[in-house]
Amino acid sequence: MRLVQSRDLPGTTLTTLVRRYGAGEPLSCEPVAQGLLNRGYRLSTTRGRFFLKHHLDGDPGAPDRIEHQHRVTARLGDLGLPVVPPVQDASGRTVAVVGGRCYALHPWVEGRHRDGGELSPAQSRRLGALLGLVHVGLERVVPADGAERTAHASADPEETFALVDELLARIRARRRRDCFDELAEHRLRERRALLRRHAHRRPPAGAEPVAGWVHGDFHPLNLLYRDREPWEPVAIVDWDRLAVQPRAEEAVRAAAIFFLRPGGALDLVKIRAYARAYRAVTGADADEMAAAVHRVWWERLNDFWMLRWRYHLRDRRTDPQFPAAAALVVWWTDRYAEVRDAFCA
Repeated sequence: MRLVQSRDLPGTTLTTLVRRYGAGEPLSCEPVAQGLLNRGYRLSTTRGRFFLKHHLDGDPGAPDRIEHQHRVTARLGDLGLPVVPPVQDASGRTVAVVGGRCYALHPWVEGRHRDGGELSPAQSRRLGALLGLVHVGLERVVPADGAERTAHASADPEETFALVDELLARIRARRRRDCFDELAEHRLRERRALLRRHAHRRPPAGAEPVAGWVHGDFHPLNLLYRDREPWEPVAIVDWDRLAVQPRAEEAVRAAAIFFLRPGGALDLVKIRAYARAYRAVTGADADEMAAAVHRVWWERLNDFWMLRWRYHLRDRRTDPQFPAAAALVVWWTDRYAEVRDAFCA
């Protein structure tokens, strides 16, 4: 029997959790994912296979918030969307707090992740329709009225300039620079010049985009596809960032991740198919999509979260993503009208 024995998940905690959910006795447990918001484990017991999720958020209100996410996903499942509601314990609760930490148990789903490069235009169209159904479904199962909305002020270029200078100073102070540092310095200098040319295009204050509940983190690692033909989505996972936000912006952000090519370009043919399907399902018009494209472009122009991870947090897990993401900002700016039209035409 291979059980996880660590500070994060002692064997006694695992046994307590499995018995609480009536899932039998643990047979094996291995880490499968790790992130800032949670850790995940593939768990086998005498009653089947499960995904055990350790929520890392230390907010005292986390159990109630997580159970709210669980109730929402269960309702989406009732509408026929591919979600994986958690297992309930004998009292109907879906979050277990053991040793001050929050856990949830989900049925294990076989599948694999696929990025946009693996999807055909037809599959890209189905992806856009799926996200549209998520937004429409959320509108049906949970009211947005009275819900706390995630702050969405556009980035201030003056603050961005200050951040660029600070990151450049950190890089230049390093005793031993590597090729990543050289690339980061080049991209920071390039971005500073780009932002100076386009600072006047900051989205105007006061414009209220159409907002509603969104998944909050819709990207290839949070979508499982069937591992055999026909490729169809079998599970949308990780609803930790469920929130009220501008809906069309989630559609644009997701496309910019799914359909990003290694060199930093977007596959506009697939985005066009994806966006048309999303708009058909949600009723989002061209003006709404164009405004979302502009706001997400501006967000990307001012964003350096991957460099913050490396130089502020000393966390290099996002380093492999940086080259394409940084190149995208330049490519998108040069082809701004083409990208907008792909989402709106």
